Amino acid sequence: MTTTTMSAALEPVYRERLMRLPHEVSFEAGSRLFEEGRRADRFWIVRTGTVALDLHVPGRRPALVETLGPGELVGWSWHFRPYLWHLGAEALSPVRAWEFDAGTVRAVCAAEPEFGRAVAVWVGRVVAQRLHASRVRLLDLYAPYGSGDPT
Repeated sequence: MTTTTMSAALEPVYRERLMRLPHEVSFEAGSRLFEEGRRADRFWIVRTGTVALDLHVPGRRPALVETLGPGELVGWSWHFRPYLWHLGAEALSPVRAWEFDAGTVRAVCAAEPEFGRAVAVWVGRVVAQRLHASRVRLLDLYAPYGSGDPT
């Protein structure tokens, strides 16, 4: 598990608080969860299956940025204004996930500052990790010598 999975990033008390809020959903392989530039009003934590994050590249197929699996957060744009997706996401296999309403989670974060801080730190770690993954992937695809990153 990476340090950005919910179980690794949130203390048990905050994880338990967050897990009072979702409902279960499923996606068939090939289903789009969201599209870059559209309204980010929810997010997911993967229970089973794999989700691909992709980046729109004009004139080309979307660039695969990263794949996410069990315990990982799908979507962080819901946490920052203007609440628009920065990437796209597609189920690579059948996916079961917990779905959270972004407005509800933001309201709980505002009402419970310690919980809100824990969620913000977790989401911030995810953003930093995804930014790095996007940079490495784009360099691998389009730079003359790739990213130079052996990972």
